[in-house]
Amino acid sequence: MSTAEAGGVFHRARGRTLDAFSSEKEREWKGPFYFIQGADPQFGLMKAWATGDCDNGGDEWEQEIRLAEQAVQAINKLNPKPKFFVLCGDLVHAMPGVKAVFSGHYHRNAGGTYRNLDMVVSSAIGCQLGTDTHGLRVVVVTAEKITHRYYSLDELSEKGIEDDLMDLLKEN
Repeated sequence: MSTAEAGGVFHRARGRTLDAFSSEKEREWKGPFYFIQGADPQFGLMKAWATGDCDNGGDEWEQEIRLAEQAVQAINKLNPKPKFFVLCGDLVHAMPGVKAVFSGHYHRNAGGTYRNLDMVVSSAIGCQLGTDTHGLRVVVVTAEKITHRYYSLDELSEKGIEDDLMDLLKEN
């Protein structure tokens, strides 16, 4: 696969299907294959670990970038090529100025705070496992703060984003 073809793969996912693996070609077993699994590039951890301050730091990523590039180069040299590559685990240890982490996968709204870091879990667009409605979270980021609000799909469609959030978007 050429570089142009590989780059185009990420633009070909539609309807919960990635057409890089056509159902026609992949329908029947064609013999053994292998894939590569990588884990925890955790950009920012190496400096934090080296300085002994894992609660802070994380503002330098040079070592992790070099290692990630080395991993890609090693994979690209393999023959035969792997069927695919999957990256799991912690992608980022810390980013300078991180105040909140937004996630999903719990299928209900949840969250908490630890050492001035907010963990915000948004409920699902699809199947609900709690009492929350199907929805989306609107997050407004200003120089001073991060403000977020969960909206049901109906509420967001009918009323849009509330004025107080829209006011935050206006430049002072």
